[in-house]
Amino acid sequence: MDNIKNLISVWDFFKNTEKPIILYGMGDGADKVIREFEKLNIKPYGVMASDDFVRGQSFHNFRVKKLSDFEEELEDFVIALCFASQLPEVIENIKAVSKKHTLLVPSVPVFGDNIFDREFYINNIDSFDRAYNLLADNQSKKVFENVVKFQYTGDIKYLTECETTKDEVFNNILKLNNEESYLDLGAYRGDTIEEFLSYTNNEYKSITAFEPNPKNFKKLQEYCKDLERVNLWQIGSYSKNTIINFNNKAGRNSAITCQGTPAQVATVDTILCGKKITYAKLDVEGAEKDTFIGMEKTLKLFKPKLNVAAYHRSEDIFSIILQINEINPDYKFFLRHHPYIPHWDTNLYCI
Repeated sequence: MDNIKNLISVWDFFKNTEKPIILYGMGDGADKVIREFEKLNIKPYGVMASDDFVRGQSFHNFRVKKLSDFEEELEDFVIALCFASQLPEVIENIKAVSKKHTLLVPSVPVFGDNIFDREFYINNIDSFDRAYNLLADNQSKKVFENVVKFQYTGDIKYLTECETTKDEVFNNILKLNNEESYLDLGAYRGDTIEEFLSYTNNEYKSITAFEPNPKNFKKLQEYCKDLERVNLWQIGSYSKNTIINFNNKAGRNSAITCQGTPAQVATVDTILCGKKITYAKLDVEGAEKDTFIGMEKTLKLFKPKLNVAAYHRSEDIFSIILQINEINPDYKFFLRHHPYIPHWDTNLYCI
């Protein structure tokens, strides 16, 4: 881990390059990158999108162009990738573009304000080291180091060098059986319940699921209508029982905001009320720290196997490990990155 600070930060690269910078993407990620570029006085040259998405539109006062347009217009340029995908064909296209041009990913968090730059890494280096030393196997340490290098440099090669499949995790680490009592936090429309059932051959002891978004919750109810021993809660997980605002997005990114739709949240310990669970999945869109505060009793008493999204905030890759270890030091920690660009679907598995 010591050699990371000797690499060139992706933000320093874009700040110092003399080549034109082309932003690749037009969504929320591009908005965040542009805001950071403005703070650093970095001026992008233009915006590109994949050929099928270019229809003469504008983004931040730039006319969106195809890669071939910039190749005809400029002798050389660098690309800042500003969107995320796990689709194999999209990932292959990103790789193909990166072979023709310098392509880096400015690391902006899904949630929170901490940008993964040189200052962030140096300020948290002790926490990075402590979390790294708690990892249980060599693959986890490789993933940790590669994901940190990716966030620091923006180079996608670090992700492709360490990715593994979900089968490897479920078969070798989690090893679910037909006696599992499953807790799904951020159940969305039932896709992770479907995943759970696929690895238990549709046999289980119980399923408890939280989903705060009303539209998603209706889809979840529909998916689970024929399942037995299922308890569904239209709530979010949190550090206390209260009402807070969520954004109105119907997708996975139903997250806590200052303004939005009021929704009920509660602690896991309150809802379970002493009920044992053996396996929990957490994809709670940046509320992981508060969720773990609200399930301390469950983690201490039952030590359920955990499947935790570890990529929403820049600090998640170390802070979640350290928090769980403080609550219950008997856990073993495994980190895996599944195919995705940027480092989304980097998950922490605890047993």
